[in-house]
Amino acid sequence: MSQTEKRFSAGARDITLIGTAHISKQSIDEVTAAIRTARPSRVAIELDDERYRSLKNPDSWKNLDIVQVLRKGQGFVLMANLALASFQKRLGSDVGVKPGEEMKAAITEAEALGIPTAMVDRPIQTTLRRAWAKNSLWGKCKLLASLLASAFSREEITGEQIEELKNSSEMDSMMEELAAYLPAVKAVLIDERDQFLASRIWQCGDGATLAVLGAGHLPGVLRHLEALSAGEESPDTAAIEAIPPPGLAGRLLGFLFPLAIVALIAGGFFVRGPDTSLSMLVRWLLWNGSLAALGTLAAGGNILAVLTGFAGAPIATLNPFLGVGLFTGVVQALVRKPKVEDLESLAADAGSLRGIYKNRALRVLLVFLLSSIGGVIGNFIAMPALISAVIQK
Repeated sequence: MSQTEKRFSAGARDITLIGTAHISKQSIDEVTAAIRTARPSRVAIELDDERYRSLKNPDSWKNLDIVQVLRKGQGFVLMANLALASFQKRLGSDVGVKPGEEMKAAITEAEALGIPTAMVDRPIQTTLRRAWAKNSLWGKCKLLASLLASAFSREEITGEQIEELKNSSEMDSMMEELAAYLPAVKAVLIDERDQFLASRIWQCGDGATLAVLGAGHLPGVLRHLEALSAGEESPDTAAIEAIPPPGLAGRLLGFLFPLAIVALIAGGFFVRGPDTSLSMLVRWLLWNGSLAALGTLAAGGNILAVLTGFAGAPIATLNPFLGVGLFTGVVQALVRKPKVEDLESLAADAGSLRGIYKNRALRVLLVFLLSSIGGVIGNFIAMPALISAVIQK
């Protein structure tokens, strides 16, 4: 038995775990040979239903409605998804294999042999939203920086290096680095999914199940299968499928920040008089609106989106349920509506600045991001100035 294959038996269940690298020609050959030789009762695949549909229909990007993505508050999630897709696509081009080809090959081989398949991974949207929600502000900044760095990295990787990643020593080292740098992300992307994958594989029931998983999941999935067999764990995964609500501090900040601005400007009126209060209001509007507009402009937003950023940033600040990025992004999308070719090349264009500025759909996301950042910076700059205006002697 190779390092990338683990066997587990419990009663009438006989489970084989095949560890793969997602852009490996060797992994494609290994999974197809394993299915053909073992002829299991079912094949479990490390995909969720949405990614399965995307794998079967690569043109599904054409149906993306960027405006609806922003309205549902999923702009950051889509950006993270695209950054990961761009990174995998670039690595795949280095070794001549498309990302996820071993999963597709496993499905094709199973279908050819009449073997039923089961998609056993947690939905990617749930995973990314949990990773975002469970991070601190500093953790979110590090996560975005890591995603951008991976998307724009031009480091080449060889097929031999890809295969080395399937070895336990290499994988253990990577997991340790991830846990040290982003412990919350490691917990969501790896630990929780190990539990979820094991639960879904366990629920495949009696008989022979062959599961095709990323090599990094093998130790964790095997550990959870053993715990399920011993009755130490429940197969119920509801707790790791829910999106955590914002923390108390985050919810309070969302309300306290706009209240503090209003209170400071009102305080300026009662303490320093109407002229000072008016000056404070203008100063805040200029900082907040100007930097949101500047962020929109830096993203290549059209003039209406820039003006929307200026006018919408103060409104978004005073309403904790809105963000200026929603206003600017929707206006950008309506004025310069993404074309079909933009949606077809999302993942490829996300790997370069030139591609992002050229692609209308990605430009919408960039407008959303930079206008939001600009508005936040404007508020943080304006706050000390407002406090100073009230307490100055």
